[in-house]
Amino acid sequence: MDASVLIAIACVFAFVSGMNDGGALLATGLKLPAIRPAVGTLTLVVLMALVPLVTHQVARTFVTRLATFQGPGAKTSMSIAVVAALSVVMALSAKGLPTSLTLAVVGGLTGAGLGWGLPVSAGSVAQVLAFALAAPVVGGLLGWVVIRLLLLVTTGKGLPRWHWAGFLLQTVAYSANDGQKVLAVLMVAGNFSNAPLPYTSLVAVLFGFGTVYGLPKAGRTLGRELIVFRPLHGVTAELASGLAVIGSSALGMPVSMTQAIAGGLIGAGVAQGAGRVRWHAAVKIVVAWVLTLPMSALVAALASYAVRGVTA
Repeated sequence: MDASVLIAIACVFAFVSGMNDGGALLATGLKLPAIRPAVGTLTLVVLMALVPLVTHQVARTFVTRLATFQGPGAKTSMSIAVVAALSVVMALSAKGLPTSLTLAVVGGLTGAGLGWGLPVSAGSVAQVLAFALAAPVVGGLLGWVVIRLLLLVTTGKGLPRWHWAGFLLQTVAYSANDGQKVLAVLMVAGNFSNAPLPYTSLVAVLFGFGTVYGLPKAGRTLGRELIVFRPLHGVTAELASGLAVIGSSALGMPVSMTQAIAGGLIGAGVAQGAGRVRWHAAVKIVVAWVLTLPMSALVAALASYAVRGVTA
């Protein structure tokens, strides 16, 4: 497969990632005027371009630790993995089941590697899956703790400062973690293992456009459907999800920021009374998470096996 095809797929992937993830990053702060959507989007774009220059361990995990995407067929199998992941996420979203694009990518990469006959590390897949499952739980526990601390140390007037701190922490964590899944695709397309600024900038700009497009839907899902939402809950979710994800980044383990945000919101809601959480919405999201990885792996494995058989 020509590298230009995979680059084109990566560009679409970056836009969809912005719709799915970028909207969620901004949605929790929509009820606070401290960070306007335009300022938040610009901050996201800048950090998405610059943070991978400092650390891109997670991008390398996507490329080398799940399956080794090198040699003949690497570009084709990577393309199949991404298309399978996007297809599953779009199909579930169409059924009203918003899900994690990162989980879909992990499943797609694993399935494509197996279907194409690439070396797949069962241990690494299990380790990544364990971290992915832990992210919303850790986010929820941190949310429960953080909202209690915020109630002790701040007032309504001080909340915007915490909002800025939480948003920046969350954005840095995302840029160092699952925000690098598109960079991983470009690494295979361009046969490089670092993070060149032109590539990270391209990803960041397309991600920004996707964020603007997807913000209204993400705002409804996280800001209205999941809990009876207040600004304090949004700030709590930012701080909790940022802390949960940035720890995984240091270990090179990809986790879903949207899962961590959802966990943080639920933890914050439970801390002030479980009745604040709309549990039917939470169950719907969990069901989508459970379905996403195996569905993506199966679709990618079957497609890779079929394409490999035709092109062999």
